[in-house]
Amino acid sequence: MRQLQRLLNQHCFWARDRSLSGLQCMLRGSSAIVTAWRQDDTLVGFARATSDGVYRAVLWDVVIANDEKGQGLGRRLVETLLSDPRVAGCERTYLMTSQSRGFYERLGFQSVTTQNLMRLDSHTGSAEPDRPEDDGQGLANGGPSAETVSRRLP
Repeated sequence: MRQLQRLLNQHCFWARDRSLSGLQCMLRGSSAIVTAWRQDDTLVGFARATSDGVYRAVLWDVVIANDEKGQGLGRRLVETLLSDPRVAGCERTYLMTSQSRGFYERLGFQSVTTQNLMRLDSHTGSAEPDRPEDDGQGLANGGPSAETVSRRLP
């Protein structure tokens, strides 16, 4: 869990300073999770999706360590998520991106001009539930089982 927190803090502006308990809750709410690791067991890639399994899926938090970019790892993470049955079975898959539009277009995603991205910020302070902190031992600790949700890429 701490490696995920470190990856997000160091390599993506939108997910900095997420708490361990918030990350645990995020993982529990995800339908599919894909990770990529170096041989020294360092987390270098992460992506997740939420899905109803039939109509809609959304890709979230596709993150690659800066020193691993340009080697096809991002493509492999996204393609692995898209092939997961909980995502592949949906009639439409969405994602939001601030800086990687060209990357996703090369994977077949299209900009949608007929819809608007809208948001509602939490007005109650932290949106994170009151949960105990993770002990830092791993992504599946206290969350979904690795066998049912997460696939690790070589």
